[in-house]
Amino acid sequence: MDSVKENYKNVFSTKFSIKCYTEEQEENWDSFVKKKSMNGTFLQTRKFINYHPKDRFKDCSLMIYKGNTLTACVLGCEWIEEGEKVFFSHKGTTFGGIVIGKQIYNATSINELMDCMEDYLREQQFDKIYLKMTPAVFERENTDLLDYFLYQKGYEQYTELNYYMHLNRYRENILSQFSAGKRRDYRYALKNNLIFEKLETKEQIMQFYDVLQINLNKLGLKSVHSYEDLIDLKYNRFVQEIEFYGVFLEKKMIAGSMVFLFDGRIMHTQYLSSDEQYQKLFPMDFLIYHLIECAVEKQLELFTFGICTENQGRYLNFGLSRFKEGFGTEFCLNKSFEKRLLPS
Repeated sequence: MDSVKENYKNVFSTKFSIKCYTEEQEENWDSFVKKKSMNGTFLQTRKFINYHPKDRFKDCSLMIYKGNTLTACVLGCEWIEEGEKVFFSHKGTTFGGIVIGKQIYNATSINELMDCMEDYLREQQFDKIYLKMTPAVFERENTDLLDYFLYQKGYEQYTELNYYMHLNRYRENILSQFSAGKRRDYRYALKNNLIFEKLETKEQIMQFYDVLQINLNKLGLKSVHSYEDLIDLKYNRFVQEIEFYGVFLEKKMIAGSMVFLFDGRIMHTQYLSSDEQYQKLFPMDFLIYHLIECAVEKQLELFTFGICTENQGRYLNFGLSRFKEGFGTEFCLNKSFEKRLLPS
């Protein structure tokens, strides 16, 4: 009995320590995120984040150890905002946040880890911390304990509204899950000789990128990725995890999507774009139907559409929301957390 008590004591008494990420730790980092964490995805690996040029962000990522065991990773870049130094996790990916290992998933350890991380960042003179956490639908295991301690330690929460589908409902009849309006639009699209294809060549991806630019320019937005970024990600880094699809009218691409595949479970539409002058042909409805069909054929569990919110969730684009809801979506939350670490 005494030995059991001593082992229990040792588990909870070992202090956390923090090391800054260095390039020599890339393999160790990626192995932890992909194989040992509860909530890591390829978007939080060094293999992904390093597609950015080295001078785009000032990296300050953290590796958190308990004893000699890596127990958490936090992608981070130094960001100057209104003259203040912010630890931002992360500007270069959809989400970053705290990627946690199951061996420390208990209240005592999470509490100590959070205090250790904040103390370290204060020592490094960070005024604020901002964490874009892994959304629950992308986690391998539930990490609500992290959310609790972020709340308990006074973080302000920002909530984006995310749209997704459980694919079990779509396996027998995809159209049956669509609204009446979406069923009508898809059936009309079938009359327009549209062709859906997986994009296999760099030339086809260039066509997709051109359609994406047309769509973004209409909205007054700039592309996060260059064409060269997309080629690097697809052909050099994530051959199996990233795919491209297009809708063609004769030989002209009029709509397309870049999708991410997560852990053999999820298809996520990273980009959905169409050429507005062909809107009356309903190429986007045609595209989404066939993307869902692909996800079903791959035996995936979820299809995620991304958010319809802006300004940290304060503004909801109701037009985009109605469009996505028409395909039978459900709703979940993407959470970000912010806290001041030093007095203003």
